[in-house]
Amino acid sequence: MTPLNPPAPRDDRVMFERAELDRILWLYGMMVAGGEWRDYAIDGLKDRAEFSVFRHSADFPLYRIVKTPGDARRQGAWKVMGGGGAILKRGHELEAVLAVFDRQLKKLAWRTE
Repeated sequence: MTPLNPPAPRDDRVMFERAELDRILWLYGMMVAGGEWRDYAIDGLKDRAEFSVFRHSADFPLYRIVKTPGDARRQGAWKVMGGGGAILKRGHELEAVLAVFDRQLKKLAWRTE
């Protein structure tokens, strides 16, 4: 006999918390409004969560914002990686790591005025 509501499979994926995702999506929205970014993907993997940013849907990601809790004590749980896989910024706090995009955001400021 099969139960009507089988137990859900255990989900051990790493994901972004709501506040983290809100901050990342705010940045994404600003860059979309400036015409720099066009698409994104969110991946929850066993050891990390990734927010990938694309200029076009079929391209390789321009940037990846990665949360790796296993690295939190060493070099920090957060990193921003460029399209070629180079680590652009790494740290313990999301806000500090996202500062790598400050220069791009300032360039977009003239477009909104």
